[in-house]
Amino acid sequence: MQTTNRQTIDDFYAAFARLDADGMAACYADDAMFDDEVFSLRGKREVMGMWGMLCDAVKTKGREDWKLDWRDVHAEADSGEAHWDARYRFSATGRMVLNRIDAEFAFDPAGRIARHRDSFDFWAWSRQALGAPGLLLGWTPMLRNGVRRKADANLRRYLAQQGS
Repeated sequence: MQTTNRQTIDDFYAAFARLDADGMAACYADDAMFDDEVFSLRGKREVMGMWGMLCDAVKTKGREDWKLDWRDVHAEADSGEAHWDARYRFSATGRMVLNRIDAEFAFDPAGRIARHRDSFDFWAWSRQALGAPGLLLGWTPMLRNGVRRKADANLRRYLAQQGS
């Protein structure tokens, strides 16, 4: 039985709330694409590398602080959207973050996520995650590009360690 697109969204966030990267992976198509304010990823290997890296970091350094809530899930024949809030300790600085995110999805014919776009206020995130540097420079392309480079390097290192 084919899962509805709304159910795919709910399954994805329920797995994420449990930090279950395998459960999240089951929701994505093999040629999935993901974009947000930090990452631009192509293919399930990269997309799941990012989610796996994030889940592992939370499990290792902040599970007790982790909370994910989602709401406003809407889905149609080939698209969907949701809002989610993530509360976590940012592993690089140890600072607490509440990130409010709007997600847009496109689905393949089997009901798996083919395209996923998360949008959030990078400056608000950087003020929480990075403290004074985020407050002073979070609105600048310089800081955003620096965060992107570091995140990409961390992902490449994580993927190499996973052997994928």
